[in-house]
Amino acid sequence: MQLKNKIAVVTGGGSGIGAALAARFMAEGARQVVVVDLHADNAAAVAKSLGCIAMAADVAREQDVLRVIEDTEAQIGPIDLFCSNAGVGLGASPASPNEEWQASWDINVMAHVYAARHLVPRMVARGGGYFLNTASAAGLLNQIGGAAYGVTKHAAVGFAEWLAMHHAHEGIKVSLLCPQAVRTPMTAGDDDGIAAASVDGMMEPEELADIVVAALDEEKFLILTHSEVQEYMRRKTLDYDRWIAGMNRLMKKIVGID
Repeated sequence: MQLKNKIAVVTGGGSGIGAALAARFMAEGARQVVVVDLHADNAAAVAKSLGCIAMAADVAREQDVLRVIEDTEAQIGPIDLFCSNAGVGLGASPASPNEEWQASWDINVMAHVYAARHLVPRMVARGGGYFLNTASAAGLLNQIGGAAYGVTKHAAVGFAEWLAMHHAHEGIKVSLLCPQAVRTPMTAGDDDGIAAASVDGMMEPEELADIVVAALDEEKFLILTHSEVQEYMRRKTLDYDRWIAGMNRLMKKIVGID
């Protein structure tokens, strides 16, 4: 995937990872980038700074995702790259309100489904297209705290795998971005999950964008921001019981249990 002259949509583009991706895509010579965010002012500010297009949308609503796709393709042209990047970190535990669990599911999982549901047929008809879905290292490894986040990011990983498995032969490319700790509004707090995720260092969004562009050039499926994550994955699959015990020890250390 060469970004020059391509049309890209970035959800969650009003800040953090999304804003950094939009900026880097424009720097790579994209024909146009559509910055999509729930917060219209944030999307507009990023788009104005980059000289691109802003759209307000709630990706938890299928009709909003469809509107973004239809408006982009009607007003600009066929979408080459759809970055389903928006996410939330709600639902700290099973005791969290149902509304937080549902919002986590709708935004962290169903937004990817909605994009694929309405874009895959269009992309297949014109010979192919590319999805960049943002999940998290928590979708591969789970995390301390953030129950709904860890669960829904696992589902996001599973959906990206399914999408690639079922549509590669039709020209559909998929990359799955699984960041560990990146400095964004979501990681600005001091909860246990952030403390655990940042054990290998906090990356700047611009560094992540460099990694993503290089991985898109190679059309890699799994994009990791921290090399340690791959080793953690190996340890997890090598001895699941030992890995669970180790995560429990990490949890106790972080929350201050002797």
